[in-house]
Amino acid sequence: MADSVKSGSTSLLQASDVASALVPQSSPNGVRFASFGDTLVADKDLQRVIQAVPALLAPALADRVFYFVPLAIPEARTERIEASAPESGRTLIATDATPEHLDEAICHRNVTLPTHEGVFISARLLRDTFALAFEFFINVGHAFADKAGIPEAFATLAWSQATAEIRGETSQDAWETRATALAPNTAQPGKVDEKARLDFLESAFADAIAIYLLSLAVDFDYAELREREYPLLAPAALADRLRLVAALFPPNPGYDFSIRYRRR
Repeated sequence: MADSVKSGSTSLLQASDVASALVPQSSPNGVRFASFGDTLVADKDLQRVIQAVPALLAPALADRVFYFVPLAIPEARTERIEASAPESGRTLIATDATPEHLDEAICHRNVTLPTHEGVFISARLLRDTFALAFEFFINVGHAFADKAGIPEAFATLAWSQATAEIRGETSQDAWETRATALAPNTAQPGKVDEKARLDFLESAFADAIAIYLLSLAVDFDYAELREREYPLLAPAALADRLRLVAALFPPNPGYDFSIRYRRR
């Protein structure tokens, strides 16, 4: 049985113990996942989200298991586990969504386990299928980009948009690294910050995968992704990125990709 730390009427379990107690499932596309506790996510909804990952993307996720849990809490925020605990035990899983634990939780937590990388996603913090799916897909996008790299065709497209000063970006990371890459270099005029450029391309590629997968799993309006810190990438530019990602990773059977523009 997983070791627990009592907090009122709620138990906090070590993430490594939760993982040890579960047998991951494999979706038909090859993505491995498990659900623990009262996540308030229907099985059919969760399975549709996971199966939205195209089969061509899934092999890059072979070393990961996605755990959908009520809440994942960094140990540093609770200070209920001894500081000498191994790194794999420094994430806690709350079995219920109390106000206290909702304040402590984060959207996801990566935990290095003996046989794989565990990605613990806080279903009760995300509240609905749209938010849960996007959090999962963001993790998928970054994991794929880290493992497989950035396709040359995507790098060429995204960088040409950046140098053409197309408005906005797809995330805070992409926005900031793009600005850094294109910032004037007083020491070497015309020279691009290559590290920032590569960071931008990786963020933009991971974002494009996530938004593409979200479009396969749920119907949504692009404006729903808007955040205050940066302007969203111009719709036509995003559409070009998504069409390229869709060509590289066609949808699985039962999923369709389409872009619809709203008439003014």
